[in-house]
Amino acid sequence: MKQEVLNDLFDYENLKIYQIRGNFKFSLDSILLAEYVKVKQDTNYILDLCSGNAPIPLILSTKTNKKITAFEIQPTIYELGIKSINFNKLDKQITLYNADIKDIDDYINNQKYDIITCNPPYFKVNENSIINDFSELAIARHEIKIDLDNIFNIASSHLDDGKEFYLVHRADRLDEIINLGYTYNLNVKNIMLIKTKCDKDPTITLVRCIKGSNKGVKIKIKSIENLKSYQHIFEEDV
Repeated sequence: MKQEVLNDLFDYENLKIYQIRGNFKFSLDSILLAEYVKVKQDTNYILDLCSGNAPIPLILSTKTNKKITAFEIQPTIYELGIKSINFNKLDKQITLYNADIKDIDDYINNQKYDIITCNPPYFKVNENSIINDFSELAIARHEIKIDLDNIFNIASSHLDDGKEFYLVHRADRLDEIINLGYTYNLNVKNIMLIKTKCDKDPTITLVRCIKGSNKGVKIKIKSIENLKSYQHIFEEDV
């Protein structure tokens, strides 16, 4: 039986999040991405794709009071997100849809956004893939329902020139991310490589793309070994 639990959303004061004990929980990657996003004064509309149980919209609500729209395809995980949004009394600011983001235009009427964020499934599906037996985790981790090409296409379609797409992914797929950025006019402008062990290669990449921008990218590397010390380390980096 799946047991729901209400946890602190890391050390964000007054934010709680519903999860499934021992199975589906928010990840460090989602927190890193939400912290990496710089919300500007002229930001009015934010979109979060592959939202899971909504950690990114919840954290972004601490940076802005503007509207945040989010999409999560899995009903069980969507329900966790809705419960978290309602518990934190953010239902007037955050709208979470239970829908496939490939059908996004059925819900938002071609709305354009100032910022789009995404923590997508990381792993390609092929004959050698080891798929988790727990279906929610399998869909969250593997490109079963959506892939990077779909995500870049959707993000580009819903950003005007000069607006931003933020992505967290595996560092070993960075070449593909850069190529897709060029393909969909979402040039990569900033890359933050994250090391969780100082003697290992970076495993996580945070990427900031700007639609219609000139080519040229800035790259930084940061080591995050003490998870209690990382919060807000990106405030001056974007």
